[in-house]
Parts: sequence; C-alpha cells; structure tokens
Amino acid sequence: MVEHDALRATRDAYDAAAVQYAQLFTDSLRDAPLDRAMLGAFAEYVGAAGGGRVALGCGPGHVTAHLAGLGLEAFGVDASPAMIELARTAWPELRFDVGTMAATDIPDGTLGGVLSRWSVIHTPPPELPAVLGEFQRVLAPGGHLLICFSATEGPDRPTQSFDHAVALAHRWAPGHLAGLLRAHGLNEVARMVREPGPDDRRRFQEVHLLARKE
Repeated sequence: MVEHDALRATRDAYDAAAVQYAQLFTDSLRDAPLDRAMLGAFAEYVGAAGGGRVALGCGPGHVTAHLAGLGLEAFGVDASPAMIELARTAWPELRFDVGTMAATDIPDGTLGGVLSRWSVIHTPPPELPAVLGEFQRVLAPGGHLLICFSATEGPDRPTQSFDHAVALAHRWAPGHLAGLLRAHGLNEVARMVREPGPDDRRRFQEVHLLARKE
C-alpha cells in the first residue's frame, strides 16, 4: 500500500534523525513569537470551549510541554519510537504514545483540541482526507484543530512536493486545505500566514490554520 510505504519510510527516517532533530528544534519556539501567539490562541479557544485533553503529533516533545505550560492537558503521539523515547526522557511527567495520525486508538469525540504542527507534511496528498477524518472523529463538538503546513506557490497549485531533509514532503494551497477541512466538518476560525524570514532556507510561506468542529 502507498500509505504504508510512505509511513514506514517516514518513521524510519525520523528514527534515524531523532537525536539531531531534537537538538535543532527543542528550543525553536523561543525565537518564534508568531508561532507562540497561535499556540496561545489555540489554548485559549480550547479552554473557552470547555477544555479537555489535547493530542498532537509531538516529535521530541517540546511543543507538548509548551501546551502543558499553558494549562492544557496535552499528550503527544508520534509514529517514530525514537522520537517518543526522547520525549519521555525529557518530560517524564507527560504522556507520549507511539501511533499514527490516520488511525489512533483515541475514542470518538473525546478531545478538546488537536494540534498538527507540520505533522501532515509527509502524508501523501491522496491520504490526507483520511487523516483529517481522524482529527474530526476524535474531536468533541466545539473542539479545535490547529494545523500548520507550508503553502504552495499559488492557489492554482493545490499541492506540491518538495525535498525535505528527512523524507519526501508536501505543501498545500491554504484555500484548498481549508476546503478539505470544511468537507470534514471542521470550519475555519482564523489563519496566520508567515512569510519566510531572511535566514529561512526554504522560501515557503508557513500557514497556521485554526478550525472548529461543529
């Protein structure tokens, strides 16, 4: 299966790069005020809607820890066992599970929030609807999704592939992805588009899209 092959390749690549990845990105939020602002807004929306647990594709765990520091009951899920081991070592007080975004064991409608912070960039575009369907399934009514991704070069290009340091990756036109979210009952609340900075190697816009399950 295409999905299985892509998932396995991505998992193995991140297992191999886990230590280096953690060294590069564990402190990445420190110099990212717009990212912190969107995470803060996400936390406030989740709290205002009644709170509840928040799950996220966690990598080495630093964003899970950041959300926990904002008062959320956050736990991390990642396909890479090596990433999960690093996260558990760094933050033993938090929960981290090995799992995949397209098929979690989380019961229906039990989460107040889902954070997908560049977690879907390695998902082949034909498989993205299954992942969004899983996000919709696990969110409670009124729950929020914050999904972050790189934008294509224009709205006439719904998706584009690009070379990533770890594994083949994909980017989406913001309007196209927002439409996929609507098709899964996740309506856009807000979006933040960040232009690439002078030191960014890739000249892509970064999109943070906040949506609500109706």
